[in-house]
Amino acid sequence: MKATLDQIKTLREETGAGIMDVRKALTESVGDMKKAKEWLKQKGLARAESKADRETGVSYVFSYVHFNGAVGSLVKLACETDFVAKCEDFQKLGKEVAMQVASMRPETIDELLGQSYLRDSQLTIAELVKQVSGKTGENIRVVAIFVL
Repeated sequence: MKATLDQIKTLREETGAGIMDVRKALTESVGDMKKAKEWLKQKGLARAESKADRETGVSYVFSYVHFNGAVGSLVKLACETDFVAKCEDFQKLGKEVAMQVASMRPETIDELLGQSYLRDSQLTIAELVKQVSGKTGENIRVVAIFVL
């Protein structure tokens, strides 16, 4: 089955995956968008796993303060290059993880990584980080967390 341009465009907009990966996912799933998304997710997680031992020399600190000012958090994420540290996906991840830390108050990074993501309980924070890692092509790690 050959993927249509509309299918490729839609799936690419929803997932942020590259054109070739989207095309292959649609071909493998015989046009089923749900199966194609799952295929892309698995490929991204596998890609992230393969990069897990690469050094993360660039870091960025994110903050979150709840609207009432009663709680806040700081999170330090690390990646391989400043290019990825500045990209939209990495920046969004940092903000989401900072919000998670303020809301759930984990005491350790391991505890944080095992928590269900607030916006999607089907994902853990570790899986969320792996998804962004797979999408950016770089190893991404949570280096430090601090709750105020």
